[in-house]
Amino acid sequence: MATPQEYETALRESEKELAQAQTADDIRKIWRKYYLTLGHRSLGRILTGRPATDLIARRHAKRDEET
Repeated sequence: MATPQEYETALRESEKELAQAQTADDIRKIWRKYYLTLGHRSLGRILTGRPATDLIARRHAKRDEET
């Protein structure tokens, strides 16, 4: 499992890269690069337009509830 810092960095980078993707092959390459760190669900949310900041805030809230 990725550390919180690695997860946040990967979310921000994948968001930028997916926004710049021109073809389905571009998306596949980005997906393969990040899915082990972020998971399919998070990548799907980024791909459909949900901001990385929302996912980061949700993860922080969830972590705070557990402690």
